[in-house]
Amino acid sequence: MSHLKKVDPEIFEAIKNEENRQKYTIELIASENFVSPEVLEAQGSVLTNKYAEGYPGKKYYGGCKYIDVIENLAIERAKKIFKAEHANVQPHSGSQANMAVYFSVLEVGDTILAMNLSHGGHLTHGSPVNFSG
Repeated sequence: MSHLKKVDPEIFEAIKNEENRQKYTIELIASENFVSPEVLEAQGSVLTNKYAEGYPGKKYYGGCKYIDVIENLAIERAKKIFKAEHANVQPHSGSQANMAVYFSVLEVGDTILAMNLSHGGHLTHGSPVNFSG
C-alpha cells in the first residue's frame, strides 16, 4: 500500500481508518468479518482483474484457465469438508446464498432468529421488503 499512499494519500488514509475500525470493533455481520491475511492477499491479486462468469471449462470469457483451477480446487475442498458428491462455490449474492440455506434447512412456516437490519442484520433475515419477510 506504500504506492497508494504516494499516489492517492486520501484514499490510503480512508483505507487505513477502515482497517483500524475493523481491528478495534467487534463485527457481528458474518459477511463483514475480518478475513485472514491470506484471503486479503488473494483478493488483492491479479484475480481481481478477471471476470469469470460460468462453470469451470464453460466460462463465457476467454483466459479463465487458472480461474478454473482455483474454482475446481474450491469445489473439491467443499465436497471433502461437507462429504458431498457435488458442490457449487458460486453464490450469486449473499441473498441467494442465504436463500439456498433457508430452502435446505427450513420448512414453510418455520421461524428464524435474526437481528434487526439497523443492528447488523441482513435484508434476507425476515425484512418485509425481501422474499423472507
